[in-house]
Amino acid sequence: MKFQRLFEKGKIGNMELRNRVVMPPMGTNLASEIGAVTPAIIHYYRERAKGGVGMIIVEVAAVDSPEGNAIVNELSIHDDAYTPGHNELVEACQQHGAKIVVQLHHAGRQTTESATKGLQPVAPSAVPDPSSGVLPRELSIKEIEDLIDKFAKAAARAKDAGYDGVEIHGAHGYLVGQFISPFSNKRTDLYGGDLTGRMRFPLEIIKKTREAVGDDYPILFRLSVDEFVDGGIKMDEAKIIARMLQDAGIDALDVTSGTYASMQTILEPMPYEEGWRAYLADEIKKEIQIPVITVGVIRSPETAESLLAEGKADFIAVGRTLIADPEWPMKALEGRTEDIRKCITCNIWCIGERLFKNLSLRCTVNPAAGRELEYPYIQKTTSPQSIAIIGGGPAGMEAARTLASAGHKITLHEAENKLGGQVNIAAVPPGKDKIAWSTQYLESQIRKLGVEIHLNSRIDVDSLRPDEFDAIILATGAAPIIPNIPGVQSPHVTTSWEVLAGNYDVGDKVVIVGGGDVGCETGLLLRHRGVDVTVVEMGDELAIEMEPINRAHTLGEMANSGVHTMTGHMVRKIEPDGVTALDKEGNEHWLPCTHVILSVGTAPINHLEGELKQKGFPVYVIGDAREPRKLNHAINEAFLTAHRINQMEPMVQPYQPFYQRPEYQEQPEHLQ
Repeated sequence: MKFQRLFEKGKIGNMELRNRVVMPPMGTNLASEIGAVTPAIIHYYRERAKGGVGMIIVEVAAVDSPEGNAIVNELSIHDDAYTPGHNELVEACQQHGAKIVVQLHHAGRQTTESATKGLQPVAPSAVPDPSSGVLPRELSIKEIEDLIDKFAKAAARAKDAGYDGVEIHGAHGYLVGQFISPFSNKRTDLYGGDLTGRMRFPLEIIKKTREAVGDDYPILFRLSVDEFVDGGIKMDEAKIIARMLQDAGIDALDVTSGTYASMQTILEPMPYEEGWRAYLADEIKKEIQIPVITVGVIRSPETAESLLAEGKADFIAVGRTLIADPEWPMKALEGRTEDIRKCITCNIWCIGERLFKNLSLRCTVNPAAGRELEYPYIQKTTSPQSIAIIGGGPAGMEAARTLASAGHKITLHEAENKLGGQVNIAAVPPGKDKIAWSTQYLESQIRKLGVEIHLNSRIDVDSLRPDEFDAIILATGAAPIIPNIPGVQSPHVTTSWEVLAGNYDVGDKVVIVGGGDVGCETGLLLRHRGVDVTVVEMGDELAIEMEPINRAHTLGEMANSGVHTMTGHMVRKIEPDGVTALDKEGNEHWLPCTHVILSVGTAPINHLEGELKQKGFPVYVIGDAREPRKLNHAINEAFLTAHRINQMEPMVQPYQPFYQRPEYQEQPEHLQ
């Protein structure tokens, strides 16, 4: 076995796990609007259990709903009425050999009005959360005692529902962590002050929970051992806390980091290295004897195995990794690492554009994530079709993968000398290399599936015959927009795409026209190479369409590295030695430079669509060829289109527009 330590059996309390792979708790918004277990959430977790994970820690489950909710459709366990639904979830996972634990949670001040249904949040102290500015209400002693009781009763319900254990969420700046941390706890009574006072709340929860569930029932605790905020928990204090928690009787410590005020250390953006947080678990493991779980951008089995081999942790939590590929453990066990669909750490659909907007979880690279009930698998076709796909970027390859998996004969034409499309240049800026994992996976799969691939193949309509193909999928992507600016055709003017592709060398002073995602990332790349860069954006903000966590990181890196930025300015004219920019008041600003780089957006390339339809082909346009968007939309659209094609019977005769059919040949002149 290649990953021997990863697939050793493990033990937490008296709970035996089949391996060392843990699915950590991650909110999904797949529960109902009142927090009940739904078929969607059952299928979501069941797929991960089937995929071979050792233990699933089910996402945040509110012990006091809706006041304690962090997300709008947070799972709830605050009432006996929820127990039957939890039992359905438990049985769905246990039947596939996974242990299942539920995380007991209260958001405290880290929440929104939408999540709490308009109720004012509560906290140890009436101190606003710096990330949201929401002012919480300070809990009274009586309310604290009631919450301790609610945690214990929720644990008893979890045991009744069949869960193999519970985890108390004391991390990431939520209520229990708010009591522990001097960053948020400003009380001067018995629940505040020194560490003894700040630890009183979690220790009383553990004591009462233990009384409710018995001595042999596993209780885990999640702790941010470094909150990465001024005045918060640091490692020296965390070591003392870890020993206190062990002495209180917890069975394992789930080591993590951060609060909402340091979000990049909870849900890392793409540039963070694999396993970067493992040093935190390593330090804590030296202090206690109970098992320690580590987490943090662990994407490959090789990384997981090495962390175990180095003794930095006893269990490896792979969160977004399992959203991207539920079968990650099984593929690793079987040595099929090339078949693993890696999480690219984009945060787009699991976080930024979904949970942050009160939507249910999705995944950029795994279109079925969160929709396992609707798309459990691709059905094998009984009527194979011959389909040509034009364009070998992520959309074209995902369509090819899905249709070939169903048994269709796929021919893929790519105009360039390699597959990957825009991802090949998107992976060039600093810290963006993980995005290339998406197309590396797709290419490996379509080659295994026998897709006929033609590189350097520019298709014209005459080369495709209706009797040869049942349908055509256009995934021809997009091209940079060239704005109508005087001087734009000068030889010292190029596009971000050309620079990222390595096709154009710039001088030592550059102006980038356009401060969207690509413009900012191009600017950062050139600044790392020592170029003096100014990014000019006509809007009021930079990179407004970038996922929020990655955006914060990118803008921070731009500021720290010295990229100059000008928002609210429009480039009016390009001269040989600089550009003229206008501000909103119409004032001119001269920006000297050696080169100008255009990054003002893209336009779809879909000129073949009309010609192909006229020739009688059923045509499907996907990805940027349909409308320029992000990677998640390209892959998702390809996946859904492929499913739709797979469910359709092939046409006996090629499609013909009505005006070409014999019965419509004799028409009034005005209709011809």
